[in-house]
Amino acid sequence: MSELKVGIVTKEWPPAIYGGAGVHVLQLTQALRTIKDVHVDVHCFGGKRDDAFGYSTPAEFSTANPAVQAIATDLEIATHLSNVDLVHSHTWYANMAGHIASLQYSIPHIVSAHSLEPLRPWKAEQLGGGYAISSWAEKTAYEAASAIIAVSNGMRADVLKAYPAIDPKKVVTIRNGVDATKFAPNDDPSVLKKYGVSGPFAIFVGRITRQKGLAHLLRAWKNVPSEFGLVLAAGSPDEEGIGKEVADLITELQKSRGNVWWIKDMLPHAELTAMLTGADLFVCPSVYEPLGIVNLEAMGCETAVLGSRVGGIPEVVADKETGELVDYTGDAALFESALTESITRLMSQPELLKEYGIAGRVRIMREFGWDAVATATIELYKRVIA
Repeated sequence: MSELKVGIVTKEWPPAIYGGAGVHVLQLTQALRTIKDVHVDVHCFGGKRDDAFGYSTPAEFSTANPAVQAIATDLEIATHLSNVDLVHSHTWYANMAGHIASLQYSIPHIVSAHSLEPLRPWKAEQLGGGYAISSWAEKTAYEAASAIIAVSNGMRADVLKAYPAIDPKKVVTIRNGVDATKFAPNDDPSVLKKYGVSGPFAIFVGRITRQKGLAHLLRAWKNVPSEFGLVLAAGSPDEEGIGKEVADLITELQKSRGNVWWIKDMLPHAELTAMLTGADLFVCPSVYEPLGIVNLEAMGCETAVLGSRVGGIPEVVADKETGELVDYTGDAALFESALTESITRLMSQPELLKEYGIAGRVRIMREFGWDAVATATIELYKRVIA
């Protein structure tokens, strides 16, 4: 084989990137394209564009359930994957395109497991009856895939538990990476001034979804000393219920505190790194998190991380070295109380937070480079083709 031809299938592609899976696909693709004799085509949702093969939802399905729309788009994508040696899909939205192409053209299908539908029952709020469809699509694709890439050991264990019919030998851990040149300390006080941010503050960055635990953080913050501020770079609620809950909690906090700032629009990259760098602490209160690229990005900016001890977060945040971890058992009150205690204690120790932040950047540069991720991915591609 003179050149390895790979078809990447994804729902998210710039500028429509709203989560860690989209970041992963973009940066993995960029890294793969630096490898000699590897050709990568990207097939994505969102209509035609110049930098990828883009597909719109077929007009006949414009009013269908979002899950049905995704499957219809997948069928359209699958018909354009005849010229690749293998297809690599990301998230359930794209899994069926890879699965159908694998059956139709007798090519291997690799799945990257960024999250699992059985572990996200709250998605039923967003998708309605479509949740049964998304669950079926994921299960079918995973069980038939030539290989599954888990983004953490925690995710690998979750895959095997959720889908016991899968052969453990085909589930391989290749952790997410981070671009340490893009996510690096960026000391720019003008950005903080632009948003009116002053004084010591912690920051949350992420979508408004039950998975990210933002409502828990906001309830915990009620008992954090008022001298400590909170920046919320949070937008795009998954569904109306969680969106209203979070908005109400923020409004309640802002009534008694002038140092709670809600930035609803996605921050430009330079402003994001400046905000991360300016923060004393990054808080990741997720109740489910396969790995957590946002933690890597914060660590790249030399910011200490307080994360929940779920999924792959402990594989990223070294407890008592690059930050600290809080247990999550499903007991909301206990979790929120632990968050309050940890935030208060850590924000009162700025020197310790600086030590954690410096150690965090050292860790991501040593262990989470995209070049290593791409090399491991290519090795897997070659194994399934052989």
